[in-house]
Amino acid sequence: MYNGTGVFHYEHFSLESKKIRSHANLTVSRPGVGRPTRAQQEQRHEELLNVALDIFLERGFEQATMEEIAIQVGMSKRTVYARYEDKGTLFKAAVRRAIERYTVPREAFEAVATDDLEETLAAIAHLRIANVATPVATKLQRILSAQSYRFPELFHAAFEEGAGPTIRFLTDLFERFSKQGDINVTEPRRAAAAFLSLVVGGPARIIVSGNTLDATEMEKHIRFAVGLFLRGVGRR
Repeated sequence: MYNGTGVFHYEHFSLESKKIRSHANLTVSRPGVGRPTRAQQEQRHEELLNVALDIFLERGFEQATMEEIAIQVGMSKRTVYARYEDKGTLFKAAVRRAIERYTVPREAFEAVATDDLEETLAAIAHLRIANVATPVATKLQRILSAQSYRFPELFHAAFEEGAGPTIRFLTDLFERFSKQGDINVTEPRRAAAAFLSLVVGGPARIIVSGNTLDATEMEKHIRFAVGLFLRGVGRR
């Protein structure tokens, strides 16, 4: 989804290592007697967003309630409402936090980049598709698709912010190889978006729809799509 690019969200090369923690697994320093410190307040806010996102992903926006979120996080509803005036506001904050946290970082792409453009593009495709295929990322994309009519700005942010590091890295990559004379790309940013749509978009839609992709078939798709893209931007 997200204009066929398959956005989500990756940290330090694997979303699986950073699944959203459930309330039972969180270790939080509870404030003692007196006013909680700023650090304690921030920690509790982080817990609220994590638990809220967990519940939204499991139940969907309509079925999740502020009361359930407050109970699971161990806060009063009054405290939750003091921060977020309604469920929609909390939903947007939780999803934006997820977008920030699970975006594939530029460092991940730099780690797989080589002087071989074809192999670099294939490695980037593997990273993006693996990211989309994680359970939390899949749920997040589904709920955003379902709620795009209610929160269009989140749908837009998921592409602009979530895919941003990938687009920027590919843009720089295409500019560099164009200057070297290996390819002919006059609009590198458009080429970056087209590459994601061509190579990642199809597998992403299949995964989000609930189907699985055979590893062999996935590799064939990536190699074919990367080759097709490079023939399109090759020097003539």
